[in-house]
Amino acid sequence: MTITHDALPNPTKKSLPILDAKLAAGSPLNGSPQTSGTGVLSDEELEAHVRAHEAAERERLGVLRERRQWVDTMLNPEVKRAEREKVTLLISGLTKAQDFLVEGALRGQGYKVENIGCPDTEGLQIGKEYGNRGQCNPTYFTVGNLVKHLITLRDEKGLSAEEIIKNYVFFTAGACGPCRFGMYVTEYRKALRDAGFEGFRVMLFQQQGGLSQASGDDVGIDLSPKFFIAIIKALVCGDVVNALTYRIRPYELETGATNRVAEQAKKMLYKSLLSGTNVFAALLSCRRLFDSIKVDKLRARPKVAIIGEFWAMTTEGDGNYHLQHFLESEGAECDIQLTTAWLLYNIWEVARDTRERELLRVADAAKSGLSDYQGEFDIAKRQAALKLAEWGLRVGFQAFALPPGLHGYHLPDMDAIAEVANDYYSNDLRGGEGHMEVGKLIANVVGKKAHMTLSVKPFGCMPSSGVSDGVQSLITTKYPGTIFCAVETSGDGATNFYSRVQMYLYKARIAAEQELEQAFRDTGVTREEVTAFLAANPEYTSPLHKSPHDAAGEAACLVHEVAPLIRLTRTERLVKAAKQAGSGTVAALRTVPGLARRAAERAADPEFREALACDLAILRDLVRGKAAEHYGPLVRRLAGKAYFENNAEVAHLIEPIAAE
Repeated sequence: MTITHDALPNPTKKSLPILDAKLAAGSPLNGSPQTSGTGVLSDEELEAHVRAHEAAERERLGVLRERRQWVDTMLNPEVKRAEREKVTLLISGLTKAQDFLVEGALRGQGYKVENIGCPDTEGLQIGKEYGNRGQCNPTYFTVGNLVKHLITLRDEKGLSAEEIIKNYVFFTAGACGPCRFGMYVTEYRKALRDAGFEGFRVMLFQQQGGLSQASGDDVGIDLSPKFFIAIIKALVCGDVVNALTYRIRPYELETGATNRVAEQAKKMLYKSLLSGTNVFAALLSCRRLFDSIKVDKLRARPKVAIIGEFWAMTTEGDGNYHLQHFLESEGAECDIQLTTAWLLYNIWEVARDTRERELLRVADAAKSGLSDYQGEFDIAKRQAALKLAEWGLRVGFQAFALPPGLHGYHLPDMDAIAEVANDYYSNDLRGGEGHMEVGKLIANVVGKKAHMTLSVKPFGCMPSSGVSDGVQSLITTKYPGTIFCAVETSGDGATNFYSRVQMYLYKARIAAEQELEQAFRDTGVTREEVTAFLAANPEYTSPLHKSPHDAAGEAACLVHEVAPLIRLTRTERLVKAAKQAGSGTVAALRTVPGLARRAAERAADPEFREALACDLAILRDLVRGKAAEHYGPLVRRLAGKAYFENNAEVAHLIEPIAAE
């Protein structure tokens, strides 16, 4: 049977019964028109009542009043020169040692500075109270830590909000990119406004772009080389103290000895940075402090390389559940990432962008473009300056590292890490540490730099989660035996966090013990023989002694170093060392004739000579063209001026030419 439209009943609008007694009695609802008295409203009547009720509620709640949309008026905060004596710079965000030393360095430059300390759980709760929803863990911790400090100034020290806004400025790091780290400064200002400190200034030191402050003669923060050198000195000193502390503490015989020495060293460096005295002398004094720590480096300690999101792997408090302390309490040695390496990564980024964009259109106005580098030599000069900056940073770090006894510490080779990572994660993808996480994991496995690699990042960190939870699974498959643990922090859930780390740390502990036993077997010595040798030769038991790299663990490296020396007398060891040094020198000298011969053969090659001549001709033309471009108009004008001045009969034909 076929059903047609004609057979269907005509559709009618249905109405909803309203069981309100007032409606049944025909009384109005919030002033809306009365019904016909039947107690049943049609759809149109019901919608009218709803709209009337909504309007009444909006009126009652004040929603109908004119609203002023909040606008961020602090996009270009600045400190005037007249304010310098009154304004206090608040700092925080790096390791405890670096925040402490940066305070001393800036005070030494004449600024009033206050370190507000490492963010804690109380700061996290305040950050969640005043911040937007869905922010990452570091945002809540750092924003909440600042707001907590300002509330303390207001409620406990009796300062008004106006006094705080006028006399305090927050100085911190920032960045751009695909992650929420780029929104930190906006989150700071939103939370500050809601907490009653609208207008509080946040000075953002950008990963790219420098300090966000206006320029001119009236600025209160003098962005001179002296200012930045003071900050870099404090950061590198902090790196050196941190590296020594984490290298020595797992092997200390007296619990707490390393921490006491580290605190004394930080105070000595703080005093030097504050007074402007020789910081290298202070570092040398720190050497005696660290060398006094008693250690036992034959302990099989699993070395754990900590990588991941910059803030999460750098902070030393509640923000990562005190990760470094937890690992050491479980018997591990932490291989931390230094801030100096992060600076090298920033230099590498700019250098790569320069190379990649060099052959693009002349006026490249993109964010990382080269619009200001259009000349034939401008790009080459920029590349040379970046290379010089990298070289200077590496040499400078070693100059700071050697006086206190940080031997054998090698900063990562950024080009090598980029090369090994590029097959799995493009070097052009930015955010967080980009390809660095992938490259570091491969380097740790292939180069036997750590037993375990631990990647820590905030919950939902987009760049780091995409790497750790995605790409790294392929790396662990391609490199069997890799111990890789990815963990996330959210401010709570520490038990699950610790449990996951412990599972992987158990594997790393077994690997470290097996590595040490294998070192004894490979070298043919026993633990007792090594112990007796170390007792007779205390220079190898110094906490500052660094064995050559032969394994991931420090104990296995020490066994490989001393095993060949155990059956030799001291004189024989000295003779052997001298022979090794001499053979190295002889080998180097033997390569000189070969290098000279190859250079001569190369110079005699007709094709090489022809190519060299072409290159020199091009270079000569470029130089001439550049000189003509810059000085040609001036030379022509001066020549014309001289001609007309010396020939009175034609002087009236032109106007006098102003002297250049």
